[in-house]
Amino acid sequence: MVKKLLRALALLVVPFIASLFIRFLYATNKKNFHSPESISDEPIIFACWHGELLMLPYLYSKYRKTPHAKVLISSHFDGLLISKTIKYFGLGTIAGSTNRNAARVLIQAITAIKDGYDIGITPDGPKGPRHEVADGIIAMAQKTKAKIVLVEIKPTKFWQLNSWDKFTIPKPFGTLNYYSTQPIDVSNLDIISAKKLIEEGLLKHEK
Repeated sequence: MVKKLLRALALLVVPFIASLFIRFLYATNKKNFHSPESISDEPIIFACWHGELLMLPYLYSKYRKTPHAKVLISSHFDGLLISKTIKYFGLGTIAGSTNRNAARVLIQAITAIKDGYDIGITPDGPKGPRHEVADGIIAMAQKTKAKIVLVEIKPTKFWQLNSWDKFTIPKPFGTLNYYSTQPIDVSNLDIISAKKLIEEGLLKHEK
């Protein structure tokens, strides 16, 4: 009973505080966007590694002044916290992952794309292995013909958690370097080639 009450309280308080913290980090860092000036108005799949997702909403807002996206988030409690946090940035969610409940999640994501939503996904989430692309993003892109924008977020000053994804939290008063690609098309690639293309694109600026 106590655990349920604490979780309920956390769901009320933590997402709001987290959203303020993300805004504070963004406001106190310089920003460099190494990105195309614009992308297609067609639905896009935005992909970044799980460990770099914290500041992703601001790359998305560069291209979509009115947010119209759903992000694939784990259905666990941590995922619920993230889901409620990103709602403060106008982003919806699809609960689950392409590892668990894969068929249901893929159907929901494909339906969302066909309804005009962009999709946000961490190809190595929610449990890794780190920096290995799972099959889900490929299936999603190939079944909808949606193109993929690969995103890297590299702060010059940061804390790095001792988690499987080495989750990165920018420190204030540094520089946020955003790298993103032109939309790439994997519709005619075999799965191995598509995964290799995405992995190499997302590791381009890895130190």
